[in-house]
Amino acid sequence: MLYALTQYLQEFHSGFNVFNYLSMRAIMGVITALTISLLIGPKMIASLSKYNIGQPIRDDGPETHLLKSGTPTMGGALILVAIGISTLLWSDLNNRYVWVVMLVTFAYGIIGWVDDYKKLVKRDPKGLASRYKYMWQSIIALVVAVYLFKTAGINETQFVFPLFKSLTFELGFFSYVVITYFVIVGSSNAVNLTDGLDGLAILPTVMVGGALGLIAYLTGHVEFASYLSMPYIYGVGELVIFCGAIVGSGLGFLWFNTYPAQVFMGDVGALALGAALGIIAVLVRQELILFVMGGVFVVETLSVVLQVASFKLTGKRIFRMAPLHHHFELKGWPEPRVIVRFWIITVILVLIGLAMLKVR
Repeated sequence: MLYALTQYLQEFHSGFNVFNYLSMRAIMGVITALTISLLIGPKMIASLSKYNIGQPIRDDGPETHLLKSGTPTMGGALILVAIGISTLLWSDLNNRYVWVVMLVTFAYGIIGWVDDYKKLVKRDPKGLASRYKYMWQSIIALVVAVYLFKTAGINETQFVFPLFKSLTFELGFFSYVVITYFVIVGSSNAVNLTDGLDGLAILPTVMVGGALGLIAYLTGHVEFASYLSMPYIYGVGELVIFCGAIVGSGLGFLWFNTYPAQVFMGDVGALALGAALGIIAVLVRQELILFVMGGVFVVETLSVVLQVASFKLTGKRIFRMAPLHHHFELKGWPEPRVIVRFWIITVILVLIGLAMLKVR
């Protein structure tokens, strides 16, 4: 909206031309989302506390978590509000990629909101039944995958292997839909599983989202894409504003979510942000890079899969508790140590992922 206004104002003053640059609008997206988060955050936390929308704590978890019982949750709604407003203000709303990402993000946010609402307001410990949760996640991912394939332009169905300059191949309908489905649904649930400690999920999301924004900018720039031997996709660079909004809103949320947390993200935030990372990776054709940069999310998910499989097959557990961050807590690591070390690992993985774009 503001972008459209600046386009009009260029007729009267050339200074407004600066908003034609993606980099400038991305910066404004970060600042806008951050400001909204910081301004709305205290009021939202107060409202959640007033209506007693507090986080239930697992009885079998670390004893230190019992102190968190009743901490307001569903704070992910704050993130989505900030992302939505910032993106609408600074993006080119004629760009279809913006609307695809917004649709996926907010659709998954609604699924998470329903789950949180049932758990926290209706006091149903099961929340939204898993079969319905995965059904709606699957429907959304499949519909979006089919739409993207049917409307794909040049380079939009290529599968790219990092590190190998010429190792790409065109995906057919079935393979494209399957890969897109697993990336979106898998990423969404991986972030959700990681969201178990104060700030553990949000900062890695910010870092990966920021890196994907850089990749979107490079992919949508014909010269940079050619130089880095990446598939050039016209218009996808506009996603850098959305990624900037993720960074700004995530940092604003971290202000309140850092240890000891004043508010938790809840499924409304975790499912939405995970899906957002997944669909962006699909649109910039860097699914494997997402796998590397989001290594913390991947390992957390694998720890749950391995724990369940081991217990069902052998009756024994591999970890003291899954997801993996709880295992380290039960080994005696203080919560802040687990959080910061996982952050450090994410920084390293993001740098490796970005380096893989150059080493081709």
